[in-house]
Amino acid sequence: MEPMETRRKTPFHRALHRPQQIMGGERELMLFSMLVAGGLIVSAMNLVATIIGSILWLFCVGALRKMAKADPEMSKVYVRQLKYGHYYGPFSRPFRVAKSQRPY
Repeated sequence: MEPMETRRKTPFHRALHRPQQIMGGERELMLFSMLVAGGLIVSAMNLVATIIGSILWLFCVGALRKMAKADPEMSKVYVRQLKYGHYYGPFSRPFRVAKSQRPY
């Protein structure tokens, strides 16, 4: 038999699998928060609405950046968890003794 050849190394570029983020937060949620805050500011057209919209947007930016630092695709994971909620039973083992009845 022939000796084992050295394996070919394929470069795995970071840009190909990096999550899309804007200002450190998830792209879709960050754009939606900009849209809501901008809509509030433009629809009311006064100083109070501008201040409230700016504070709302800054709060959303901080929360979304913190969320993206924990998991860059947390909203997608959460939506998938909600979708599969009926699939997984509420108990960990099939023979577990429940303290209360199942809600279904």
